[in-house]
Amino acid sequence: MNYNESLCIIEALLFASGEPISLDRLSQASGIEPETVVKLIDSLDRRYNVSESAITILRLENSYQLATREKYAPYIKRAMESKRQARLSPAALEVLAIAAYNQPVTKAFVEQVRGTDSSGVINTLVERELLYEAGRLDLPGRPITYKTTDNFLRCFGLSSLSQLPSLPDENGQMSLDDIS
Repeated sequence: MNYNESLCIIEALLFASGEPISLDRLSQASGIEPETVVKLIDSLDRRYNVSESAITILRLENSYQLATREKYAPYIKRAMESKRQARLSPAALEVLAIAAYNQPVTKAFVEQVRGTDSSGVINTLVERELLYEAGRLDLPGRPITYKTTDNFLRCFGLSSLSQLPSLPDENGQMSLDDIS
């Protein structure tokens, strides 16, 4: 294996890890001696510095991690905030309504009501902190139950679930009291 290939292997391992990875683990995974790994990491870091890259290598005791330079933090924060503030899809709104009115709910319950797979939507809502895992049912398979979060209430301008509009009756009609 040549020098450039070794450099690429270490860079790939640092990138793929996403978190600090020990020198021993880098050496083991790459098949490169630890002393050489340290030299390769130094070389990568010099390359990032010379090219004024947004990427740097953090040294944390005997571990290393790829990271963005601190001066780019405001841009990253802005990008992450806009991602969080992205509009909810109709499917996401539907799942939130099912969960809000019937909580705690399981994925199976949501899927039964919607008539379609809802795993991805539920996972996204958990990531966006609009739903959380509230525990497991004492049933075969021990399914996870989900409830809405305080963030859900904030996003929809509610102080409690009791402020949710009432559901139509079995005939699809709402009472005049519900419309105010």
